Amino acid sequence: MNNYQNHTKSASSKVKKEIAERVNVLLAKMSLEEKVAQLAQISGADFVPGPDAEEVLRKTGAGSLLWLNDTKRFNELQKIAIDESPSGIPVLFALDVIHGYRTIFPVPLAMASSWDPEVAVKSQAIAAKEARAAGIHWTFGPMIDIARDARWGRIVEGAGEDPYLGSAMAAAQVRGFQGEDISDPERVVACAKHFAGYGAAEGGRDYDEVFLSETELRNTYLPPFKAAVEAGVGTFMSAYMDLNHVPASASRWLLREVLREEWGFEGFVVSDAMAVGNLVVQGHARDNRDAAQRALVAGMNMDMAANAYTENLADLVNDGTLSMDLIDEMVRPILTIKAQMGLFENPYVDEGLLDEVVSRPEHKQTSRWAAQRSMVLLRNEDNLLPLSDKLKHVAVIGPVADSMAATEGSWMVFGHKPAAVTVLQGIKDKLSGAKVTFAPGPAIRRDFPSFFEEMFPESKIPEQTPAEIKAAFTEAVATAKDAELIIMVLGENADMAGEAASRGSLDLPGKQEELLKAVCALGKPVVLVLLNGRPLSINWASENVPAILEAWEPGTEGGHAVADILFGDVNPGGKLPVCFPRNGNHAPMYYGHTLSHQPEGHPQYSSRYWDSPTTPLYPFGYGLSYASFEFSNLTLSAAQIAAGKSLTVTAEVKNTSKVAGDEVVQLYIHQKWGTDSRPIRELKGFERVTLQPGESKTVRFELGEKELTYWSTNAGKWIQDTAAFDVWVGSDSQATLHAEFEVVA
Repeated sequence: MNNYQNHTKSASSKVKKEIAERVNVLLAKMSLEEKVAQLAQISGADFVPGPDAEEVLRKTGAGSLLWLNDTKRFNELQKIAIDESPSGIPVLFALDVIHGYRTIFPVPLAMASSWDPEVAVKSQAIAAKEARAAGIHWTFGPMIDIARDARWGRIVEGAGEDPYLGSAMAAAQVRGFQGEDISDPERVVACAKHFAGYGAAEGGRDYDEVFLSETELRNTYLPPFKAAVEAGVGTFMSAYMDLNHVPASASRWLLREVLREEWGFEGFVVSDAMAVGNLVVQGHARDNRDAAQRALVAGMNMDMAANAYTENLADLVNDGTLSMDLIDEMVRPILTIKAQMGLFENPYVDEGLLDEVVSRPEHKQTSRWAAQRSMVLLRNEDNLLPLSDKLKHVAVIGPVADSMAATEGSWMVFGHKPAAVTVLQGIKDKLSGAKVTFAPGPAIRRDFPSFFEEMFPESKIPEQTPAEIKAAFTEAVATAKDAELIIMVLGENADMAGEAASRGSLDLPGKQEELLKAVCALGKPVVLVLLNGRPLSINWASENVPAILEAWEPGTEGGHAVADILFGDVNPGGKLPVCFPRNGNHAPMYYGHTLSHQPEGHPQYSSRYWDSPTTPLYPFGYGLSYASFEFSNLTLSAAQIAAGKSLTVTAEVKNTSKVAGDEVVQLYIHQKWGTDSRPIRELKGFERVTLQPGESKTVRFELGEKELTYWSTNAGKWIQDTAAFDVWVGSDSQATLHAEFEVVA
């Protein structure tokens, strides 16, 4: 992977024309009520109040149905839509398939840690196969919000803090879900969400308002969405929150001016759940009628489960407030997607197909491979890792060590039953002839429960009494005391990251750090494995635990993948897609900030806090290996280039160790001056390479107009300055191998 490139394959003009003609014929036959029905997404779940799905389908049909995961029921409802509704239009069945359907892959933040877009492509392709075999046509993914505040719960669903890496992973996920052609019966339609700026919610609090300048939006938060459009994504989802005092679900600037007029997006936009109705809650709309009008005019094609469209749009047309032409404009891309998928010809799913698809061995193999490539080695003092497989007695300690839910992570599909190989099981399988003992220690749980607990009470973790906590702590230390090596598995439960899972602190929840300190005090070798959905402030561990592996939430085969790395069957090569702050109060933290004013000759002003360093605990792009690498021979093809032209950057990376390993070669630039201040570093290229002992490779990048252009506050448009630039190539965002060039008029 050199400089990120989009790959788009669109339907032929002939096919597009045929589908457009078919849709126009269909629209001409439909009543106003049938058209409005296509603009509605209705609930198939008992836990969401609303009209009965069967009655709605018989009366008018519907655009889509969500919150249902039942193959037989899909066919039953589809048959009603086709045989009994007035227009006989098939329904799109939609569900959140974020990182796997039955076979679970690493969470998207972990996929981004691979710095290998093929991990996302292959993982989401299998997710699509399984989901489509279950009868699902449309997934609400990828989530491609840039997130620079680790307190925000939904950071787990995205690719981290950087727009360049985020764009690469966004396009890769779209290609994985949709393939080359969405008529493929093993693919699903993807949905780029949440448009836009959701990851910058104030204080990292889910749903809270966002204030971002147009410059910050265009340079940082919008690029992954544009990359998704260029990759051919079929649908978009709006964001819940207010963006600069306008709810994103009613932002004409986002939904029409940017998405459709500037970027040429031809698919349709769905609201987030209840978001059209929430325009009333947000103080933007007077009532549901007003909300329906505002959202539709702004460019919202489909109302997710708020029923604002179905209850109001027909009246708004009949009284002349809205035109039939606008209704047709909003319905047309929905019908187009259904036609492109071939649902009119093949609306049903083979109810015996799913079991065969999910049993394919390559699915679990890919899950294990993806997890291996996604893990990041944060610390390895005195080469404690890899461990010997001759160990006789290992203790595995921690509340998430044997948790299938924490291993698979947040955002499972409705009805999914965790079936992961836990870290405990993976280590037992690896050390089949050794004694492996286990103690969880005190349980961890949220101070305020997730609303998902109300919907799925079986997921609730019981609260322990003080006596139970003390007993569990004592048992864990005693278990560790008898072992020759201890593997601590700490982090977060699955409900501690994701939607409605923001945190004020980034410390290890509960008594985990206290337990870690007590175990380390035994004087035994200790390895720390982290299972978590966000960066954590592990300051004490980073100084006192010799080996730390960031495994994230690794999926179905996560336990095997952890053991593969700990025992050296796989050499870790992942890199952080987000900084690790030293303290939750330091968030938001990201590498690509601008230079601050610093009084000449007064170094004490270089830190903005007096009680702690402002540098990250671990920087963006960071990750260790069991191999060692050396960078050299940074060469630019020209010292000067004209604006609009490009130059080639080459650098050599060499494996200087005795073991094969992966390194991610990263290219950063800094524009030294210009119309606006520019970030101190910006990622503009990367490539993950595998090198044998002693092997060298020359990696090549291109820097041109695309990489050197930015949205200027002063100019109010995209510009390329004539200026001098720094270039760095290395293993993370603090790379030191340096060169310079200049863009001239």
